Amino acid sequence: MAGMCCGVNIGETEATAPVEPSSKSARRRRMEIHQFNFVPTDSAVAPPLEGGGKVKRQKIDAVVPVLPSRECANAVEKSDLIGEEKAVKEENQVAGEAEKESAPSFDLSSPPLDLINESSIAQDCPKFGMTSVCGRRRDMEDAVAIHPAFCRHNPNFRSGLHFFGVYDGHGCSHVAKRCRDRMHEIVRGEFQNGDSSSWEQIMVESFSKMDKEVVECSGGPTTACRCELQTPQCDAVGSTAVVAVVTPDKIVVSNCGDSRAVLCRNGVAIPLSVDHKPDRPDELDRIQDAGGRVIFWDGPRVLGVLAMSRAIGDNYLKPYVISEPEVTVTERSPDDECLILASDGLWDVVSNETACGVARMCLQSRKPPSPPGSPGNDITVTEAEQSSDKACSDASILLTKLALARHSTDNVSVVVVDLRRTP
Repeated sequence: MAGMCCGVNIGETEATAPVEPSSKSARRRRMEIHQFNFVPTDSAVAPPLEGGGKVKRQKIDAVVPVLPSRECANAVEKSDLIGEEKAVKEENQVAGEAEKESAPSFDLSSPPLDLINESSIAQDCPKFGMTSVCGRRRDMEDAVAIHPAFCRHNPNFRSGLHFFGVYDGHGCSHVAKRCRDRMHEIVRGEFQNGDSSSWEQIMVESFSKMDKEVVECSGGPTTACRCELQTPQCDAVGSTAVVAVVTPDKIVVSNCGDSRAVLCRNGVAIPLSVDHKPDRPDELDRIQDAGGRVIFWDGPRVLGVLAMSRAIGDNYLKPYVISEPEVTVTERSPDDECLILASDGLWDVVSNETACGVARMCLQSRKPPSPPGSPGNDITVTEAEQSSDKACSDASILLTKLALARHSTDNVSVVVVDLRRTP
């Protein structure tokens, strides 16, 4: 039987609480209830009564730990972080003062060297335009490389050296592409390690190293190209190379093959290279002295195969076909207008005079950039620079269209460099 004691129902068994309905809201309320651990103290335990009397139920005081609020906890954490940051700052300040005492002082008033270099490169680099098209050929085997200020990593910082190259591949395109990717690096290395006054020696050594790289790689794995299906060792693949290094006072041209470089000076076309054809008298004598023959098969060809007497690669035709270039060094003149580098896809159907006339016409339609603040300057320097770039691009595009209109059957690659000096 249940009884009453101090207003509390006491029975043989404690009365069970009513079961809440098992609804979602009820389960959610039960989950939200915070469970507390009740820790009874020694004073809360009632001592036993004498005589075996019943123990009177006493009220138990629950000791509930007081949790700090979220704002208080965040404030404590922030204070700890602030203290740590102050300590770190003090340590860094002490270390910085020690470094200042031991380290030398630097003048930071002048702009960084990189900014000076980039500005000088932009001022010294001539304007240029380039166009390279496949034309009526099935595959594109030409490659073009343009590297303004390609020696800027030199410790002496020669920012006035600019590299332009046109490579006409035959048999496949991978030799021309390798020349495009590597020739300027080899020339830069030879220039840094050798005597800069002997340009002929620098270019001859560079072409020789380029040829050795191509020959050594011909027997090993190469990038996927169609020539691997025909000749696994790629010995029957090569490329011409016409390279021009434009300096503030010189134009250095190295040619190996039948690509060509032409300078337009005061309206006159000046060839800076001579094509290496097998029927050229000196080339014919050299081939015959080496034990080779020139056979006329749709034109003069070395052993009836190659229509040029010098090229990079073509390992199967050595020593009749060599990679030694012919180098010309031309002093720049105030009358210089432009430099044209192109593969034989242009020169087979367009003469030197016609090419210079077309390029000159495009450049004369745009005035060269004038210095800022000059009287009568109607356009800004930036607009003039953009016009000069557009003029060179228009010249290269027009020459390419002219070659295609005259039924050129080869790939056509043209580079036009504006050599006009700022007045």
